Amino acid sequence: ALLPLAVPPAAAPGRCPSACYCVATPELAQCRYERLEEPPRELPAAVHNLSIAGSNLSVLPRAAFAARPLRDLRLLRLRHDNIHTIEDMALQGLPALRTLDLSHNPLLSLNQALLAAPLEEQLALALRNLTLRRLELAGNALRALPAALLPPGLEELDLRNNSLQRLAAAELRSLEAPELRGLRLTLGANPLSCDCALRPFLAWLRSAGSRVLDARSLRCAGPPALRGAALLRLRPEGLVCAGSEGGEPGQLETASYVFFGIVLALIGIVFLMVLYLNRRGIKRWLHNLREACRDQMEGYHYRYEQDADPRCASAVGTPGL
Repeated sequence: ALLPLAVPPAAAPGRCPSACYCVATPELAQCRYERLEEPPRELPAAVHNLSIAGSNLSVLPRAAFAARPLRDLRLLRLRHDNIHTIEDMALQGLPALRTLDLSHNPLLSLNQALLAAPLEEQLALALRNLTLRRLELAGNALRALPAALLPPGLEELDLRNNSLQRLAAAELRSLEAPELRGLRLTLGANPLSCDCALRPFLAWLRSAGSRVLDARSLRCAGPPALRGAALLRLRPEGLVCAGSEGGEPGQLETASYVFFGIVLALIGIVFLMVLYLNRRGIKRWLHNLREACRDQMEGYHYRYEQDADPRCASAVGTPGL
């Protein structure tokens, strides 16, 4: 895991945490941590940028950075740190924080029974009293826009590589709130489902496309007929409903096949009942058909014998005798 600390020129290498190996430059000190389980407590008070990556923080406790307030910290990156729980006011003591990166943490892999509040409420409480400008939540398996935790004045939100199938109408309305009018999103690498439920998002994307920085690169992940198609090239009437409201795509098609099979089974049953009820007439008809065929074959056989008799053939050849 790599921990870069951007400090002013006056900061001395000796002020780095004891667990770090520091390389001093006029504006940068780099510290390397291995298997870090909690945020370091011996950080320079004037640090501007702090990045902890690849550690095992697991839980970000209350006031995790408040032991020695970092009043000048503007950027905090906590990537790939196995964070699954963020406690209330975890970022207390960071009044100047503007960019928070929580990418690639199992924030949704939570045992809700062990938590006092759902994930969105945790984050909302943790971000309370902050004036963030950029929030990065890439690679966290999010299935919906975390509108409840977006602080007023947020300018950039990174939601790439999550599990978003669309932005629902309620989520789009939250983005139109006055305090979030300047928010810009990145949504690439999400499994967007291009069915009829995508129409509100598609309409919003066309009217406010400048707010989605990677709008031109968004592609459909399903259904198969539209896989890989660019969203901005789709027509609303081409987005068909693949399932019932709230159901999984393909349920309607499966129900159609089941109904068709039931109809065919009923037709077969009716046909067998007709045969059973008319079994005597059918038997009589088959007997008559067999007798007719037998008479016909006997007539053919008699003619064949007459033609094969040499006496008949001689009589036909010598009519004067």
